[in-house]
Amino acid sequence: NNSPGSCELLLNCNAMDFEEDRQWWYNFIYRVDKQRGQDFVEDLWTPGLYKCNIASPQKIVFWAHAGKNCSPDMLDELDIGTVCNQLQRHQNLVAAGAKTTNPKVMTLCLAADQFVCKRQTENSSRSTILAGFPWFVDWGRDAFISLPGLLLSTGKYDEARSVLTTFAAAIDEGMIPNRFDDVSHTAYFNSIDASLWFVHAAFQYLEVVGDIEGFEQHMLGAILSIVESYQSGTRFHIKADTDGLITGGNGDTQLTWMDAKHSGIAFTPRSGKTVEVNALWYNSLCYLAKYYATCDIGKSKHFDSLADKVAESFCSLFWNESKGYLNDCIAADGSVDCTIRPNQIFAVSLPFSPLPLEHQKKVVANIEKNLLTPFGLRTLNKHDNRYKGKYIGSQHHRDGAYHQGTVWAYLLGAFVEAYLKVNDYNRYSKLKAVDFLEPLLEHLTNDGCLGSISEIFDGDAPFTPRGCFAQAWSVAEILRVTRLVYS
Repeated sequence: NNSPGSCELLLNCNAMDFEEDRQWWYNFIYRVDKQRGQDFVEDLWTPGLYKCNIASPQKIVFWAHAGKNCSPDMLDELDIGTVCNQLQRHQNLVAAGAKTTNPKVMTLCLAADQFVCKRQTENSSRSTILAGFPWFVDWGRDAFISLPGLLLSTGKYDEARSVLTTFAAAIDEGMIPNRFDDVSHTAYFNSIDASLWFVHAAFQYLEVVGDIEGFEQHMLGAILSIVESYQSGTRFHIKADTDGLITGGNGDTQLTWMDAKHSGIAFTPRSGKTVEVNALWYNSLCYLAKYYATCDIGKSKHFDSLADKVAESFCSLFWNESKGYLNDCIAADGSVDCTIRPNQIFAVSLPFSPLPLEHQKKVVANIEKNLLTPFGLRTLNKHDNRYKGKYIGSQHHRDGAYHQGTVWAYLLGAFVEAYLKVNDYNRYSKLKAVDFLEPLLEHLTNDGCLGSISEIFDGDAPFTPRGCFAQAWSVAEILRVTRLVYS
């Protein structure tokens, strides 16, 4: 196909002859696609084969390149040794930036590097983060949950600044885009939490890098726009209620990370006030109060007052005294969803918690008892009648299990950090955290996509890896807390 925009496959094989042998091979079955309920049978065409005689030991290099801008002559100039050396030099740079001698941390740093790429526009090339391979592109929520682990933990400060400024420049009505269109570069806004994760990532950048000028020039304005818009109201009915808590969405929207919807069915309807969104909201206000404490006392007191109001309402509305954990969601009509879900862990793991220490410890204990697995946290308690233990079948069946029992590896990061916090980062808690992390570190090098961490796992043993075989926030969060444990 030589039509504009198509990719050509260019082959160059020194000392090899192409032998034409056109054949159709029929009814090839793709087992994983079959398991996923997708089209799984295909007929394959082969134009022929390459042959050569080998009289003595020698090296034969087979180059294949997909792209219209590469010619066979260009491939002739490539040398496999040079390519390997370039790769090794790049990995050495990653190692130098990571500043670690721990082999497990180093493997995670190399895995993290694979998700960092460039977003090309007409006028610029900026760093961005791919959410996962093989299907996902760069999404706001995933980028900012991943950024501290992928970029700050590995010393990629320029890339971190580039990602933050790219999204900040596209802010609209106080919302950070959740994704960009790859063709038109149009920004799409369909997330209630991506903007708040941006605030968290920006302040983490400031804390780690100390780039006050870059922060104030490129990020602070976006942060203030987010907070002001969430306070007064923006898209999707997102606004602060009279109690100071953030509410948003309706029966037709899925704005949180638990956003699976198929054939008009929202499998985890969470409109109203959700626990992790309000934990992030409280953190945003606390970050601003702390930031202004040394330069504008009036603003610091303003945000401190808002944070106090949110903390009081949060504890009153979300803490479920009879059950000893946090409610997951409060609907617009005031009805309470007290389903045991992992979202409450962020009310402990984030830098500022609205909860007293006693309640933080109960949250961590409840999550450990009901949701913790060797590979992350289940999205639903096994004893819930909606629980789905296997992520298999058609798109409808998989979406129905996505947040109804399926294990997410990235959630282990928040759990481990929360566990360390409520135990004062003592020696015992760090040893225990090693046990929590070890199965995923084994998975990193011995299972699934070797050298990376899967997106999700079945909720039932043996916890088969599913979804994207390499997921940015899975790697990022395990890297981030592994550094905490081994520090």
